[in-house]
Order: sequence, then C-alpha cells, then structure tokens
Amino acid sequence: MQRVRHSKQRDAIKAYLLSTTSHPTAEAVYEQLQNDFPNISLGTVYRNLNFLVDHGEALRLDMGDGNDHFDGNVMPHNHFFCRKCHHVLDLEMDGINHIDVIANAGFDGIIEGHTIYFTGLCPDCAQAKMP
Repeated sequence: MQRVRHSKQRDAIKAYLLSTTSHPTAEAVYEQLQNDFPNISLGTVYRNLNFLVDHGEALRLDMGDGNDHFDGNVMPHNHFFCRKCHHVLDLEMDGINHIDVIANAGFDGIIEGHTIYFTGLCPDCAQAKMP
C-alpha cells in the first residue's frame, strides 16, 4: 500500500472547500490560497483537488459550463446551476432516494446512487428578470 505524504497545501484546499458553499472552480481555489501560499501553482491545486476527489474527500461537479466545480460536502445532496450567472447552489430538499428504486425497476444492473443537477435561474437572476 502506497503511503500518502501529508501536505499543508492539500489541507488548506480541503479546509477551504469545507468552509464555502460557493462550489469553486480550481482557479477560484488557486486565487483564494495565493495569500497563504504565494508559491502554489495552479497545477498543484488541480493535483490536490483530483486527489481529494479520488479519495472521497471532495466532489467534482460538471455543471455543463466548461468548468469543474468542487464541493467539500461529500454527503448526498442536490445542486442547482444558474444558467445566467453560473452560480452553483446546494438545493435543500427532502431526500429523493426513492428514485433509485424506481430506476432499478426497469434496469437489470445495480444502481448504487444518482446525481441530479437542477438548472434555471437563481433567486437573484430571477428577481432581476422581473419588471
């Protein structure tokens, strides 16, 4: 078993992801960490984000805007993507785990979970659209 080196930069990236609900891109994480780690590279941020995702310590969200967004909350929850301002929000709602049962009814494989992204206008953009 390969031993993983401890990294202050990785710890800082994980702490930042846990401290925000903004679902930042790698570039946003990089900009946030520049003050504490002036020599950090964007490549280092990407490598550490990939490490966290690969080890189940962060989520990678592909919202269709050409950027990966990252979430430190790995508990099952849903997301909303604003098609206008491109913000990603956690969507608070009652569990919809029964959808796995419905999907499994017509499927010969094994469904272990689901990912659902809701899209539309966030409250700010919806309000701005009102006359």
